[in-house]
Amino acid sequence: MDLRNKICVALDVDNCQKAKNIVTLLKNEVGLFKVGFQLFTDPGSSSFLDELVGMGVKVFLDLKINDIPNTALNAAKNLVKRGVYMFNVHASGGSNMLRSTAEAAAEEADKLGLIRPVVLAVTVLTSIDSQILKTELNVGVSIEEQVISLARLAKQSGLDGVVASPRETKLVKSACGENFIVLTPGIRPAWSVKADDQKRVTTPREAIQNGSDFIVIGRPIIGAPDPQAAVSKIISEISK
Repeated sequence: MDLRNKICVALDVDNCQKAKNIVTLLKNEVGLFKVGFQLFTDPGSSSFLDELVGMGVKVFLDLKINDIPNTALNAAKNLVKRGVYMFNVHASGGSNMLRSTAEAAAEEADKLGLIRPVVLAVTVLTSIDSQILKTELNVGVSIEEQVISLARLAKQSGLDGVVASPRETKLVKSACGENFIVLTPGIRPAWSVKADDQKRVTTPREAIQNGSDFIVIGRPIIGAPDPQAAVSKIISEISK
């Protein structure tokens, strides 16, 4: 696979115009763009998703749906209509929510003759470390065990893959199979040492070597003086 298609640029900016400028600049350089809560809640975002889809780019809508099954499945139907390439739900929502969401997305896409979005389950956020997991969330197993447990639940519920840190990719692939998609945030190039609020991070090269299907990179690209050059540098780093 072309390494560019594995790179998902996180549009973590505060308004849609900035995001459009980034997409226009990078749409031929990377395979996917992530729209998260910050951008989705911008006052000017009502038609933003439609504009991105209209530009012919693949959109990963990172809203981490976590609600009762009926609400989640209806959200999934709407996202099919919006033409997003990929969206996610929280694995902690349970099997009923996961299964209902995946089935609704498939049924709606089939009914409308559209491509079914890739549906991923969020396992453990990369901002959470073992101390937070144990003392604040009261989870009595290791991060690795929790990620694997949630990944298995997602696969059994019919989802395409999970969002997990690159440190758990090998474990997920071993437990769920090589075709089970793993999208990994928490990616920091070797030349970008700042981890920000991420705790479980690796370099792009390490993530790809571990088996990540998609790597999400935000600030090291969109905050660079030359984002195109930053993408080229990342691809060069992976290819070494």
